[in-house]
Amino acid sequence: MKLKVFSQLIIITLISGCGIYSFTGASISPTVKTISIQTFFNNASLGPSNMSVLFTETIKDYYQQNTSLTLVDDNGDLQIEGYIDNYTITPVSASSSGNNQEADFSTVSRITITVFASYVNTQDDEFDFEKKFSFFVDVPESEDISSNEQQYVEEIFDQIILDIFNASVANW
Repeated sequence: MKLKVFSQLIIITLISGCGIYSFTGASISPTVKTISIQTFFNNASLGPSNMSVLFTETIKDYYQQNTSLTLVDDNGDLQIEGYIDNYTITPVSASSSGNNQEADFSTVSRITITVFASYVNTQDDEFDFEKKFSFFVDVPESEDISSNEQQYVEEIFDQIILDIFNASVANW
């Protein structure tokens, strides 16, 4: 009986620790209720034309699904804004054609996207930041970049959004 009561006390203590925690790793003060996320404009010279809308809507969805914050248009307790800074496709692995009459080619290409993000916590400016987040996907020669580009961009954005989330509210 004593062991059962002791176990329950430990569980209650763990659950009711300081601040508000979630299974996503978010650590948000109870006084923070809202978040505003401005449109992330596309300043990259390359890439799909819908990157701005895709990134902005995906980051809004991520915060709504993984926090209890209410999304507001402006002046949230937490504020995120930024822009898509760069989109590049570069060769990563070269292969020789074995013939001086034929060109060498890349067997793997890398798509890299860089996003600049600014984060303001109006309740505690210790966590404010302005920095670039970047991620890439390597695409083998056997796959057609243009027909799968949307999938690669979404995969890269998912990781960048996770990095922004961790830097802002997960305090990692």
